[in-house]
Amino acid sequence: MAAQNFVNLNSDDDITTTRTLLHEAIPLTGTIYKYQTSSYGDNNIKNYIHGMFQSVYDYPYLSSSANHIFDLTACYAATSNCSSSTSVQNAKKINMYTEFAQLLLGYSGSLTDPRRDVRYFENDLTLDGSNKMREVFIVNFSRLLTKDQVKKGSFSMTIGTGSWKNPFKDNRLNITVTDASASADGSGIATTLGGDMAVLFATSSNGFLRKGTDYSTLAAGVVFYQAGIAILTASIFSGSVGRGKPGPTAGPSGAFYRAPYGQRNRNVQQTLSSSAISAACDAVRHRIGNIAFNNTTEINSKIYFCRVPHNKFNYSANPTYLSGSKIKVKNVASDSPVAYITTVGLYNDQQELMAVAKLSEPIRKDPTNDLTIRVRLDY
Repeated sequence: MAAQNFVNLNSDDDITTTRTLLHEAIPLTGTIYKYQTSSYGDNNIKNYIHGMFQSVYDYPYLSSSANHIFDLTACYAATSNCSSSTSVQNAKKINMYTEFAQLLLGYSGSLTDPRRDVRYFENDLTLDGSNKMREVFIVNFSRLLTKDQVKKGSFSMTIGTGSWKNPFKDNRLNITVTDASASADGSGIATTLGGDMAVLFATSSNGFLRKGTDYSTLAAGVVFYQAGIAILTASIFSGSVGRGKPGPTAGPSGAFYRAPYGQRNRNVQQTLSSSAISAACDAVRHRIGNIAFNNTTEINSKIYFCRVPHNKFNYSANPTYLSGSKIKVKNVASDSPVAYITTVGLYNDQQELMAVAKLSEPIRKDPTNDLTIRVRLDY
């Protein structure tokens, strides 16, 4: 039934807006996406005809219950030493680097050559052209997992840099990269074209990729929170060569990429230049352990304080409230009228109903009390 009278809302006193951040822990175990042997198959990994990236699912991707987890690609800048006319998929690797760099960082320079004038990924927050990461692996997480953004200070990824056969076997060669230096108050964070970003640092000095390196201060890449993208520099795998058993101060053994029978195994730089993107992605997945972060869902709300004074809304608009022009709920004529509020309607200035809020239970209203009903619209 249409409203019989209205109470105007004052925009200053009766209306306010709020924002609520909801966080959900997302643990991704390495057994979901790490490289699998041919005896088990690789049905949760989807490679495309274009060959520019691969998608990872939690179940075989042809299954109706499969959920997309992330996309993975390997690429390098046009000025990288890996770039050559003889490199496999050279143009595609450069294009992938340029696309992500342009999307997240934008361009600098005259744009005479967009592939070279694009801003480079850097392992710091200055974006001043120093400490460039020219060869990278990019993990683009699904919106299903990241929601509106990754929570700052919650990202971690375990990486094994040991032998190809078992990259996680030697604990000294495992590193965990985190964004622990970032904080929700803005410290440790830079704002770019693609949103907020922070540097990923190794959390311990137990790794021995290079002799004398302190891995507690090693920048392993960057993470973009709103985009849900992690960039890993290929240099953290630069010691993955050879076959010898590593000592406490030696580099890890085992090639980064295990080449097919009859071909020579390759280190990470050789893999980026001599292997297809899908093969490089297989190789890095083999070395990525558990991933964990908290996602963020932003709930914006507008709150209306609907004030019900003592002398209004004491009579129901329901036609059954009256019988023979008399109020049914009154036994004595001198009794105060009584009504029960069950619904609040929000109208525009043309008195058109825009939203309806139902109360969890009826609220008694009579001339002896006044009420303030809080209505929240989430969007």
